[in-house]
Amino acid sequence: MLNQSAALDATFQALADPARRSMLSRLSFGPTSVSELARPLKMSLPAVMQHLAVLEASGLVRTRKLGRVRSCRIEPRGLSLAERWLNQRRTEWEQRFDRLGDYLETMKKETRDHGQ
Repeated sequence: MLNQSAALDATFQALADPARRSMLSRLSFGPTSVSELARPLKMSLPAVMQHLAVLEASGLVRTRKLGRVRSCRIEPRGLSLAERWLNQRRTEWEQRFDRLGDYLETMKKETRDHGQ
């Protein structure tokens, strides 16, 4: 569980930065070179490389060097752990809201029944 927690922390840390989310959005259209990925960002190439290192360490992106060109692609499985965690939280909260709704409905009925 501790290893899963570290992986989840790395994923959310990677997703916390708007530049990295922008890179992921671009990569969702398909693989691209680092220079193409950096073009719309207002930062230096070394800064882009640092962001890519975070994305790669989190398992969200894979890079590969062919000759002088480093290409990047999104790693869809990298989001699976975060997606499962979010879905578990959603399910827990939906169940809590359902129980609260049932409780409030019971209270409403009891109030009507005792008020008559």
